[in-house]
Amino acid sequence: MAILKINNLEEHDEHIVVFPPFCLEVSAGEVIAVHTNTNVMSVLLNMFMGGIPISNGEISVNGINAALDKRKFLANIGIFTLNDGLYERLTAKENFSFYKNLYGSEISIEEGLRAVQLDAERNRQVRKLSYSQKRRVHFGRLLFQNSALLILEEPDQNIDLETKHVFIKLIRRLSEEGKSILILTGNLESALSVTNRVYRLDETGLQELDVLQDEANTAETAAAQEQHAGLLNEETPAVQPVRFEKIPTRVNDKIILFDPPEIDYIESSEGQSNIFIKGEMYPSVFTLAELERKLHPYGFFRCHRSYIVNLQKVREVVTWTRNSFTLVLNDASKSSIPLSKGKMAELKEMLGLK
Repeated sequence: MAILKINNLEEHDEHIVVFPPFCLEVSAGEVIAVHTNTNVMSVLLNMFMGGIPISNGEISVNGINAALDKRKFLANIGIFTLNDGLYERLTAKENFSFYKNLYGSEISIEEGLRAVQLDAERNRQVRKLSYSQKRRVHFGRLLFQNSALLILEEPDQNIDLETKHVFIKLIRRLSEEGKSILILTGNLESALSVTNRVYRLDETGLQELDVLQDEANTAETAAAQEQHAGLLNEETPAVQPVRFEKIPTRVNDKIILFDPPEIDYIESSEGQSNIFIKGEMYPSVFTLAELERKLHPYGFFRCHRSYIVNLQKVREVVTWTRNSFTLVLNDASKSSIPLSKGKMAELKEMLGLK
């Protein structure tokens, strides 16, 4: 059952598209992350909180439309923003006592303190806690709320490793309790630490990322490989190789698959090939030479010994001197890619220029 339904929601800032119409559903117990920029996050949060009117499309939670019944809608959601305040003169325990009474929660204060590992700090004023410990006080509030949908803005930004582990465990617990969770973040690594359901939202729309768990080193995979090797020794009919068109990248223990046209350019640095997409860098599992072979049929060009560029993304070819050239891309940051002298002649030939 879908708790959150976003239907054809769109927003423009005068003549600029913040995001075109998109649809998204989050079911009970589901954790979904939307990877986007600060401006889009701010607009979405303001729409949820009623600060920006929804003129195109609709948002509903448990069937309650945000534009038609704001009070009931807000009663069904809990919002965690990056700049949420705390009662800093109160202790961690007193803050949790306040949350428990405010939300009428059945969870005990002791349980809340244990869940976010603040047992030892329970009687310290919040203002004397570290930044990461203060974030744990915020996380504790999520336990006491009984909202069907929780919306979190950059929940693990700048926190220490221990607090990040607390956050991941908390999200798993809330999910198991049937809460629907929507995480808004500009950090893909943060998104992938809690869910494989990751979307990217920008001026081109909402796209779901293909995310796989990297099990290359697991015992199960090793056993499967042994079994596969055994099968190869038996007589089996020849199989036509399948052309795999997506390009894999790695983030922690996850593999993200991208369509070649999404890629802006690729840079090799200290033996590592990095793929750049909309200003974000993703480590590749292939060498630059391997990527050159795979991407050549899609209009990619080895413009420099350390760079491959998507020619469809090139906006300008700039000549600085007789031997110095640069390719300027049409991405948001107008990326500049070096073009070597020898490759300039090759590019002219490809373009039919003299």
